[in-house]
Amino acid sequence: MIVRQGAYEIDEARERLDFPRVQTWLTTAYWSEGIGQAQIERAAAHSSLVVGAYLDDTQAGYLRVVSDRTTFAYICDVFVDSAHRGRGLAKAMVAFALAHPEHQGLRRWLLATRDAHTVYGAVGFEPLPFPERWMLHAPKA
Repeated sequence: MIVRQGAYEIDEARERLDFPRVQTWLTTAYWSEGIGQAQIERAAAHSSLVVGAYLDDTQAGYLRVVSDRTTFAYICDVFVDSAHRGRGLAKAMVAFALAHPEHQGLRRWLLATRDAHTVYGAVGFEPLPFPERWMLHAPKA
């Protein structure tokens, strides 16, 4: 499945992903600082969907979905290269994931963000209604 966003293509083809480029982005992101390329490739391999945004042959964005494709999905690792920001790519990648035929009928989609609430709000995300119900288990490395 490929959709257009202006001059860009939003595509789920794993073979198009430029993992060295994705690693450069994610290693500096607040949620995955220092992550290695092997971890990124493994996470992508075990994700239900990976999405790239491309301008010609250059990857401009990345997103992945962790899901059972039946009841639940978690959108993570959304990143748009700084040279390509402001063109609606993050919103387009999220909309692509939400519309993907293998992820329809889910009861719940989640994501976490520090600073992009308006981006995700534009495609239907809202704050958790009962955040006190959610818990986190983060083992020490």
